[in-house]
Amino acid sequence: MPKSKNATLDRSPRKLNSSALDKIAELFRVFGEATRLAILQELRGAPHSVSELVDKLDTSQANISKQLKMLYDAGLLSREKRGTMVIYSVSDPVCFDLCEIVCDKLNRDRAVDQEIQFMI
Repeated sequence: MPKSKNATLDRSPRKLNSSALDKIAELFRVFGEATRLAILQELRGAPHSVSELVDKLDTSQANISKQLKMLYDAGLLSREKRGTMVIYSVSDPVCFDLCEIVCDKLNRDRAVDQEIQFMI
């Protein structure tokens, strides 16, 4: 029996198995640290080396390297070796879609009298 047009548009929630839920939770944990979000924000504009990110962000080289490794291991960044430098760039822009969704939610929830606006 052929699928109907509506079957292909069906977006009803599906129950995920525990392995899938673990992988989703692992990816969300990557977004759970402000330094990693700051790195993504910097890399959104252009690729950067570790030393450039250290200059732009208020943290140590060791911390930047640790956070870059986590983002790279999660498949969000790519890296290219240029001489002795490693240049990082965003390889999966889904991170910005997720941040935008969270920013939209935070903006909806914020009190009218607050001056902060979340955006990426």
